[in-house]
Amino acid sequence: MPEGKEETSLDKLWKEYAKGFCDFDDLTLARWCSQTLGQLRGRAWRLSHPLVGAYRLAAQQAHDRQIWLQRLVNLPAGYVEAPCCRAPLLPLLTRDVGTAGMICMHCNETAVPVDQIPGEIRDSLVDWTKAYGPIHEVAHWDDERRRQSVDYDAAFEDAAQKVEDLLADLAAEHVPRLLEHYAAVVWEDQDECLEVRPEDIQL
Repeated sequence: MPEGKEETSLDKLWKEYAKGFCDFDDLTLARWCSQTLGQLRGRAWRLSHPLVGAYRLAAQQAHDRQIWLQRLVNLPAGYVEAPCCRAPLLPLLTRDVGTAGMICMHCNETAVPVDQIPGEIRDSLVDWTKAYGPIHEVAHWDDERRRQSVDYDAAFEDAAQKVEDLLADLAAEHVPRLLEHYAAVVWEDQDECLEVRPEDIQL
């Protein structure tokens, strides 16, 4: 959690969930992570998927304990080593993919910078981010900008609907192409600022 950010009830709940992995010894944790990555391989996954949520908690524990650096188990079949932390590369796409690249599910650093995303896919993701940014920004209009709007509530709802469509397009058109280059991919299926929830994204 970023320094100075107040812990929410949801943060506390996730900490409670994470305790289950704290009791795993290093070898058990390494085996669980490796086996789960094997189950994730070959597919694109929503960030909200329960299996991905469980893996993310375990991956954070594994990173804190430097499980992958100890090489207690081999990299799961099909995965390459992430340059950021040497864990198996499991990239996360967020709405900032076109400017910030893809994030590592283990250490939360940049796993694949924009200029290292395969060219033809990179161009389409950059265009997607450019379309997404101004729509997302509606949620962050200041008071003056909101007053200038004829009907801010309507503008907010319109932006939310457009974001739902863009996220569905990301999942259907862009993410599958990444599976030609990565063992598995996770994509962020919500926009909290615009109150778009995972269940709103219909595929």
